[in-house]
Amino acid sequence: MDFAINIDPDAPLPLHRQVYEELRQAILLGRLISGEKLPSTRSLAQLLGVSRATVTQGYELLLSEGYLETIVGSGTFVCRQLPDELLNTAPIESKLQLNNSPVPLSAYGKSLNDKAFLRIPEQAVEISFSYGRPAFDKFPLDLWRKLISRHCQLKPSVLDYTDNSLGYQPLREAIAAYLSRSRAVNCQAEQIIIVGGSQQGLDLITRILIDRGDGIVVEEPGYLGARRAFLAQGASLFPVPVDQSGLIVNKLKTGIIPNLKLVYVTPSHQFPTGAVLSLPRRLELLAWAQKAGVIIIEDDYDSEYRYGERPIPALQGLDQGNSVIYVGTFSKVLFPALRLGYLVLPQNLVNIFARAKWLADRQCSLLEQYALTDFITEGHLERHIRKMRSLYNQRRQTLVQSLFSHFGNRAKILGENAGMHLMVKIDTQISDDEIVQSAALSGVSIGAAYPQYLKDSPGSEFIFGYAELNEQQIQEGVRRLARVIHHSEGAGV
Repeated sequence: MDFAINIDPDAPLPLHRQVYEELRQAILLGRLISGEKLPSTRSLAQLLGVSRATVTQGYELLLSEGYLETIVGSGTFVCRQLPDELLNTAPIESKLQLNNSPVPLSAYGKSLNDKAFLRIPEQAVEISFSYGRPAFDKFPLDLWRKLISRHCQLKPSVLDYTDNSLGYQPLREAIAAYLSRSRAVNCQAEQIIIVGGSQQGLDLITRILIDRGDGIVVEEPGYLGARRAFLAQGASLFPVPVDQSGLIVNKLKTGIIPNLKLVYVTPSHQFPTGAVLSLPRRLELLAWAQKAGVIIIEDDYDSEYRYGERPIPALQGLDQGNSVIYVGTFSKVLFPALRLGYLVLPQNLVNIFARAKWLADRQCSLLEQYALTDFITEGHLERHIRKMRSLYNQRRQTLVQSLFSHFGNRAKILGENAGMHLMVKIDTQISDDEIVQSAALSGVSIGAAYPQYLKDSPGSEFIFGYAELNEQQIQEGVRRLARVIHHSEGAGV
């Protein structure tokens, strides 16, 4: 076994005392924990390049002082019950001198030094209306395992670097064909770059196209993950409100936004409201962007799931002026641990994005790219989407019916009949945080919508993810939430 301790043959302290001191400090500082096995004296002597007698003497001192114990036939171990006086009397020379002075951060680092930056880990609850999580138990895991195994056996190249940071060419071809069929995206495989999920895609876009102080228009409310990526790069954000028809494009024409470079939209299922950007507004937005020389980021995060109506073609497919970067991901369609997404780029940006991707992480996992290629080309992806579309539609209807059953006209469903979540406004005077906290105590996790606003939130809006919950869980979760709210309202009377 590898075992790192430092000894100096030229030091005045005898070698066996150095072995003793090093091991003693390791125990007192917790690098060696109670019950951990130590190397044999012979092995450690060979590792350190000293005589076995030297190590034996060091071990014997530690044994005599109660730091170590021997078990016949098993070896030497750190004592499982160290005396309290040993743990509380670490010598001065063994204590770490911590440097508590702040480390100088870059502007990028300072933008991340925010206690509210990361989402607080969810409290473990019985029923979670978390959004963005698919039905894990419905994914064909056995099939995926076979595809992974197939390429492990046939392609030793999955262990090597690739010379193409754009991604596996057959996968890019498969994605191009799929997007052309399902989303009317106008692209060739050469315009597609494989990224580690949509979040890495947004980060690359921002790093390449945004300088500190540049302006980005974002939807209000809008996706927090995108806003964080933009702010980390030093962008100035300009929120534009959305209504039932999506981004209000006329608001872009009424004022001057300094150094405007990008507009970020989720047109197929606006996050979090669920609104769909109408066709007239799509055309209006494209015309404005081309005239203003602005790039549109189209985040098409869950467009596969639209119920009862034909999907509106992607914004990118309507674009005639190379004004759109299309962002897609497989996290919602398949599973979040599959860190594969893609960008569809204007042709004149492909090379620079390939270089930035190489600097970021060289390449995405080849093994998963190979397996995903087969999953798409053999028809499994579209079969899985059809199956999930029917299931999610049923679960969404159950959620809507449950909300109306328990809240009546006090619950207003926002957005279109699509996606994997819905946003609900509940008529109540109870604060959002109180509802969230009380619901958690009753075993239900629910997210308030106010963190998705840059400006003041109207309040009493909540985001319900329903994809991973069965009908019984949805009904019970809404019942508990209603009981919590009604109880809080009664207590406040």
